[in-house]
Amino acid sequence: MSVKITYFVHGTTIDNIEHKSTGWLPGELSQKGIEQSILLKDQININDFDVVFCSDLKRAIDSANYTFNGTKEIIKDNRLRECNYGDYNGLDSTKVIYEDHINEKFPNGENMLDVEKRIRDFCDFLLQNYDGKHVAIVAHKAPQFAFQVITENKTWEYVIENDWRKTKSWKPGWEYIMQGENKNV
Repeated sequence: MSVKITYFVHGTTIDNIEHKSTGWLPGELSQKGIEQSILLKDQININDFDVVFCSDLKRAIDSANYTFNGTKEIIKDNRLRECNYGDYNGLDSTKVIYEDHINEKFPNGENMLDVEKRIRDFCDFLLQNYDGKHVAIVAHKAPQFAFQVITENKTWEYVIENDWRKTKSWKPGWEYIMQGENKNV
């Protein structure tokens, strides 16, 4: 059993520009984020994908719609949500330090292990229902980290430290392979 995933992060939001951490708030794409999502269509081959999943938060839904609407079924799934920053949702982004919340929950929120648990459940679902398929996912930062932890056997510390956002090395999709015999899935 295996599933190929191409992971896309949602477009730039107004909160991103204002240096706020949206967390479980809906979030609104900025004009730049809308343009990024529309341009993504020309940077990928939409026909490569069997199905598209996205977070159920507005910014991810909007990004998925700008890129895939009318070409593929888009399935919203709350397991793909960003980490719940709890009391820090919507606050200055300097307050949201992933390294400090791998094990320790954000006040009234989640930690990275909670996100990983959600994504492991989602991976099990994909393996059971989409074996041999190529799945597109449009979501957020913490779930992408969780996919790396799960499919690449990396530590949370490693994926946070080597985040593509720190090096400004965005690309039009990251590929992950889930194997059914992988004990980590």
